[in-house]
Amino acid sequence: MKPNLARIDVDDLLKLVLVLVLIWLVLEIIGEILGLFTALLGPFRPLLGLVVAALIVLWLLDRI
Repeated sequence: MKPNLARIDVDDLLKLVLVLVLIWLVLEIIGEILGLFTALLGPFRPLLGLVVAALIVLWLLDRI
């Protein structure tokens, strides 16, 4: 007699696969949007990184 450790319904497995595919598609779309945004910024990307870092430091020091 085998234990029922890995028993899962087919419907539950299909739902899990569907959720994983949806997460993958959302991440692909976000990646494309961010890629387009960084392409538009061009040479200002390092400056944007410095601004974000400065805002984080100011927030941590309670200056914002």
